[in-house]
Amino acid sequence: MRLDKFLSHTGFGSRKEVKELLKKKRVFVNEVMEKDGKKAIDETQDIITVDEQIVEYQKYTYYMLNKPKGVVSATEDREHRTVIDLIKETDLVKGLFPVGRLDKDTTGLLLLTNNGELAHELLSPKKKVPKLYQAQVSGIMTEEDVQLFSKGITISGDEKCLPAKLTIKSVDEKNNTSHIELEIVEGKYHQVKRMVEAVGKKVVELDRFSMGGLFLDSALKQGKYRELSEKELKILGIG
Repeated sequence: MRLDKFLSHTGFGSRKEVKELLKKKRVFVNEVMEKDGKKAIDETQDIITVDEQIVEYQKYTYYMLNKPKGVVSATEDREHRTVIDLIKETDLVKGLFPVGRLDKDTTGLLLLTNNGELAHELLSPKKKVPKLYQAQVSGIMTEEDVQLFSKGITISGDEKCLPAKLTIKSVDEKNNTSHIELEIVEGKYHQVKRMVEAVGKKVVELDRFSMGGLFLDSALKQGKYRELSEKELKILGIG
């Protein structure tokens, strides 16, 4: 890893700010002063100090992203912009990937990490990790739909879904629309959309606001991201 990237990733600011640190001779690698940000280091073996304080290497990275429309939940794609493309170069770490998928036109909470074990814990159907969505629906959702979802509805392709909690927040009979919240504990392909279609309605807008007890930061604008706080890491069972 480049020295400037390492310092930026461990909290010493932008590349420009890191450049100033190096210029002022405040950075040492294995007790040798270093001014070249391009210097390759072994982040797991080399001892990096700033102002005589050792900089600890963070093995795993965890970002909360408010995914916008128009980007795909992938590490690379030939046709579309990906969620990884939203991450600044200085914040990119080896092996970073999205935990699960949100459709191209779906917005909201998406975790990015290089911790495969965490991803497995959050995505494994056996773990039944809750995922909460809010959706604008074309059609009037009913109490009958609530009951059907709670029992486990069968969607297209004869796939049986696990019980889900549907909450009807509001209905607009004049415009034939509904606003709902839905909690599911699995992640089938286009699941929310297919569940709603199974009762004769259609999802128009879809947004995920919670996963595994973690809630999307309301101050995080679409397309923006930040590292998870210590409190949020504990919610996910880390640290």
